[in-house]
Amino acid sequence: MNTPFRPPSIGLSTIGLSLATFMQVLDTTIANVSLPTIAGNLGVSVNQSTWVITSFAVSMAIALPLTGFLTRRFGEVKLFIWSTLLFSLASFLCGISQSMGMLIFFRAIQGAVAGPMYPITQSLMISIYPPAKRSMALALLAMVTVVAPIAGPILGGWITDDYSWPWIFFINVPIGIFASMVVANQMKGRNDVLSRPKMDYVGLITLIVGVGALQIVLDKGNDEDWFNSTFIVVTAIISAISLIVFLIWELTDKEPIVDLKLLRHHNFRMGTIALVLAYASFFAIGLLVPQWLQRNLGYTATWAGFATAPLGILPVLLTFIVGKYATRFDLRLLTSCAFLIMGTTCLLRSQFYLDIDFYHVAMVQLLQGLGVALFFMPVTTILLSDLQPHEIAAGGGLATFLRTVGASFAASLTTFMWDRRAIVHHSQLTEHITPYDQSTQATLSQLGDSQHTMGVIEQMITQQGYQISFNEVFRALGWIFFALIIVIWMARPPFSAKAGAGAGGH
Repeated sequence: MNTPFRPPSIGLSTIGLSLATFMQVLDTTIANVSLPTIAGNLGVSVNQSTWVITSFAVSMAIALPLTGFLTRRFGEVKLFIWSTLLFSLASFLCGISQSMGMLIFFRAIQGAVAGPMYPITQSLMISIYPPAKRSMALALLAMVTVVAPIAGPILGGWITDDYSWPWIFFINVPIGIFASMVVANQMKGRNDVLSRPKMDYVGLITLIVGVGALQIVLDKGNDEDWFNSTFIVVTAIISAISLIVFLIWELTDKEPIVDLKLLRHHNFRMGTIALVLAYASFFAIGLLVPQWLQRNLGYTATWAGFATAPLGILPVLLTFIVGKYATRFDLRLLTSCAFLIMGTTCLLRSQFYLDIDFYHVAMVQLLQGLGVALFFMPVTTILLSDLQPHEIAAGGGLATFLRTVGASFAASLTTFMWDRRAIVHHSQLTEHITPYDQSTQATLSQLGDSQHTMGVIEQMITQQGYQISFNEVFRALGWIFFALIIVIWMARPPFSAKAGAGAGGH
């Protein structure tokens, strides 16, 4: 076996790889709070501006599972450098866009080149670190994955308010150029074994159509009233047919563009199931809590960001401790602790009420951060543990793709359930508000029987309906986390990745 490649400076290589990944993950959320401003400046409705998010998500979801094919064709280092440079260029073009159509087009390009960046970073980090320190590298990536989405809305809001929205894209340009130059310099002695795999056109086309249509259904379903919309029905049918053809073709083709046969590895299969379901639940929390703070408690976007930000404190502080000592324990035990803590915080939120203060919201976020710190690195190590060196990039791309699709499902389903259950509870609560009810009569006589008073009561009922629904959703999320403890114990030791054994010797 060849001697594993080591860059001149592992520290510099880590900085370059981590910066690029931070930039890419940050861009999944940084534009969210800027949409009203972007819509106003480009002369479109806020509803139309959501395509800025959708176009990025669709393109990235399509590109992710292609990572394995692209690395075999171009090599990991070259693919990383070009993806990072093209990401910077696409970011610049987003910033100078003069119309919504231009911005959506360049965001789609940005998402497409962003797809391979995270799994390639994961593979390169594993390959350059010696076996004893690979868990540290994965812990660092886990921290980036957690902190960047939290920082995105806060940074995006500040830049939009104090400067102008194009700068949320322009800041990527120097970061991307610096990261790509550092990695190019540090990795120039690394030789990737290339091949010329046959282009699987059927797999590529059905992937693009199926995943693209699915992402549109999930992103636009709530806005279009789901299957009451002809657009959603037609798009869902196109997605279903395309994905069925894709699955059958990829499982039977000799040179598939996406290697679904990786799921034959037991730990990869169980680890990916745990990752997808846990990350989907984690994503749902990150989506619902800020919305609840603004809709029910009247927080501004900035203060909602401050209330949720403590989630990132413990992952940052514990990254190197977890990375250094985690492998001394059974990783299934650490993951179980993570799921137990995250499930408990969900049950704590199921007890929240409309008058709860900032401190208690922030403290639950802080406690959840402990679970997050113990989650990503052990699960990633478990799912990569029985992959061969040449399968890491493809496996990382497939797992990240499934994680992304899971997050999209979670975003749509939890928002849908929150709204629908709120309507049900609103209806149940109004049954008791009648002119014949004594408590209603007492309230009306105290406040004054006027149209304004009825409006105030209606608003209170609506808020209570959303609060009860919020509590129900979090109770369900809590039990999902507890159930995942069983799933992770189905993985089998050892978890010292085969991947690592030769990952550097390309």
